Amino acid sequence: MARISEIIIAHPEVTSFQQLEELVAQAARDGEIHLFMDIKPEYPDTPRKWEQQLELTFYRAEVKR
Repeated sequence: MARISEIIIAHPEVTSFQQLEELVAQAARDGEIHLFMDIKPEYPDTPRKWEQQLELTFYRAEVKR
């Protein structure tokens, strides 16, 4: 299970929501099958519907593997 908090903690170099999306997609390609939204990302560019956007990113990357 990929947790948003663990991804953020493991990658302190990430400073934008777009970079977080890339990591979420990579987690899906690496074989993770669940994405757990345990915290809200606090980046300046985090969209209002961030949960839906990360779910779509995760799903699309998973489908492509």
